[in-house]
Amino acid sequence: MTVDAHHHVWDLSVRDQDWIAEGSPLRRDFTVDDLAPEARAAGVGRTVLVQTVTVAEETPEFLALAAGSDLIAGVVGWTDLTRADIADELARLRELPGGRYLKGIRHQVQGEPDPRWLLRADVHRGLAALAAAGLVHDLVVLPHQLPACAEAAASLPGLTFVLDHLGKPPIASAALEPWASHVRALAALPNTVCKLSGMVTEADPASWTADDLRPYADTVLEAFGPARLMFGSDWPVCTPIASYGEVLDIARRLTDPGTHREIFETTAVRVYDL
Repeated sequence: MTVDAHHHVWDLSVRDQDWIAEGSPLRRDFTVDDLAPEARAAGVGRTVLVQTVTVAEETPEFLALAAGSDLIAGVVGWTDLTRADIADELARLRELPGGRYLKGIRHQVQGEPDPRWLLRADVHRGLAALAAAGLVHDLVVLPHQLPACAEAAASLPGLTFVLDHLGKPPIASAALEPWASHVRALAALPNTVCKLSGMVTEADPASWTADDLRPYADTVLEAFGPARLMFGSDWPVCTPIASYGEVLDIARRLTDPGTHREIFETTAVRVYDL
């Protein structure tokens, strides 16, 4: 059964998503009830719900949502990694309703002006607390931040780092370097994993084809191997470009059928302990 290791939900009446531009088709509610029929129709049986905003209240809401869902099997939430009591906060989250669904923490590193933010001493302490708690760290970064990701992963061999969206390569410009070299350096570390996700949103929205995505998919497949690669839809962020079913179909066409069980199921189950 296919696992979707990366999607979002939001309710604008609960919290604004200030990263969504006015007039965007994403500026509306997207709920689990919206996702479920599309996921089921595509053969997806379990998902991982990932944070969208750096607001502490979102994570408990997502945990409760997972507790009431037969689709969401894990949550990658957000909390301030630099807080002095990070270990206590992780323990508190796990004691909340649905706390057993907490599988990892993500910070919007892509928005940090310091390209070496992950290497700050206070951040390192927070990342070490994730490792001690048996959680993973999802990386949402831009290509120029990938070298710091590799340094952080090398300094914390007990923590699994999951690279979201291939590190956002410049697919629209068809450039591979220096992104590819940075990705290979990260993949050389055994405690790193990559999500085959977010590609369509980095492509030219007016003219992209699956062939435009292939060099990037091939790069991460070669670098990480199927045992460290997992599928994520990035729904609903993908929807202005491609439907849920189209994103899944493209990912399958870009990968060898012999790798599908790992990429579309077992890697995510193992990494996120689903």
